Amino acid sequence: MAKKGNRIQVILECTEHKNSGQPGTSRYISTKNRKNTTERLELKKYNPILKKYTIHKEIK
Repeated sequence: MAKKGNRIQVILECTEHKNSGQPGTSRYISTKNRKNTTERLELKKYNPILKKYTIHKEIK
């Protein structure tokens, strides 16, 4: 029987796109270890609408 892990799925949303007011959103799904990373994730990912790399933050 498998153990229940600490790894959970999180959704990352672009902060620049959210503030720009343009239609649509840039979101990614990733996983993180809840035990090692208790704070919210913040990664640089590609935003295809803005056509550049931007900071994506974890949303609830």
